[in-house]
Amino acid sequence: GLFVWHLKHTGMRRVPCQFIHLCRVANDRFITFQYFNFLKRMYVTQYNKDLSQRAKPKSDSVASPFRELQQLDQEKKVIHKIRPISPVHQPLSETPGRNEWGETKSAVQAEGLVTPVRAESKEDRQWKEMKLRLDDLPGILARLSKIKLTALVVSTASAGFAMAPVPFDLTCFLLASLGTGLASCAANSINQFFEVPFDSNMNRTKNRPLVRGQISPLLAVCFAASCGVPGIALLTLGVNPLTGALGAFNIFLYTCCYTPMKRMSIANTWVGAVVGAIPPVMGWTAATGSLDAGALLLGGILYSWQFPHFNALSWGLREDYSRGGYCMMSVTHPGLCRRVALRHCLALIGLSTVAPLLDITTWTFPVISLPINLYISYLGFRFYRDADRSSSRKLFFCSLWHLPMLLLVMFSCKKSFLEKEDKGDLLGGNHGRAVEIRLP
Repeated sequence: GLFVWHLKHTGMRRVPCQFIHLCRVANDRFITFQYFNFLKRMYVTQYNKDLSQRAKPKSDSVASPFRELQQLDQEKKVIHKIRPISPVHQPLSETPGRNEWGETKSAVQAEGLVTPVRAESKEDRQWKEMKLRLDDLPGILARLSKIKLTALVVSTASAGFAMAPVPFDLTCFLLASLGTGLASCAANSINQFFEVPFDSNMNRTKNRPLVRGQISPLLAVCFAASCGVPGIALLTLGVNPLTGALGAFNIFLYTCCYTPMKRMSIANTWVGAVVGAIPPVMGWTAATGSLDAGALLLGGILYSWQFPHFNALSWGLREDYSRGGYCMMSVTHPGLCRRVALRHCLALIGLSTVAPLLDITTWTFPVISLPINLYISYLGFRFYRDADRSSSRKLFFCSLWHLPMLLLVMFSCKKSFLEKEDKGDLLGGNHGRAVEIRLP
């Protein structure tokens, strides 16, 4: 009986200790309320990213309990909303109290997802070899030779040939046009070869073939040589030596004088105007074989036309020319740029009036050409007065149709070769008749 009483007495005293021990074991081995609440927050964060919150870390500084309660209240009021983004760049959301294994796993996943993207972007930024296909070569060479500018040069040379007071020779005309076109292609290709580092800074020229690396500089030089040498030989041997000399001089003036002067002085505009005035002179000399007053008149018209054309164009490209390092009137001397454009617009009226005085056209040419010359002069005055992009754009687009219109009117009012021949024969016949009358 004593033994049973001792067991009961000791068992009743150990019951509270055993109960506390069981609670501790359950707390360590089983899911508690706090742990369940943590799992619930993890689930909400992963599948409802708009509801996630980010707690601000407590400061380590020791503060009073009253101030600590105020900070807790403020932190409860601040809620940061996390916007959902693509899973490629978004690792697992950061939540307070997550274990180290979760952090390591999310970091590994993020590295595995982000690394290929970075490697791919790095490969895209690297230089790649561009393969030249034969199908693309004609278009690339056309842009290298500035095919539109070459077409304008050939058309002005053809106008000079057509205005010459001699019978029209088709073979000579075709040879002169082909040689002038080849010389222009050569000059434009060499110009782009020299200006690659400067064209890359300008929006207007950054897509040229040499800048983009579509062809090599050696290929560009070979193309220029293959155009320039046959072109000058064709003009010299097939037409006449004077026209060939003018073509060679124009290539030299454009590549060796005008191109480097663009970064040295505003005088490059006047030198470039001379380059543009030589093609109609070449057409005249190809037809006549001599350098007459009519050739100089045609060259003067082209010379004056280029100032309103180019000054209006350069006015809208001032930022580009500044980035490229080009010394243009529109950048360094804007007032002079506008005055020169207006001055040469008015000069076109005077040059049109000189044409009948030199016995190149009839007196109807100054009258018919007066409206279009007055219109371009009016736009030149607007450009001089307003000095804005709108007036410069209108003047530039007017110059595009003004030149072909003026040359067409000039050709329609040209004095024919038969009229001049009949007039000469008439003068010679009257002289002979007077001699015959005096003889008896």
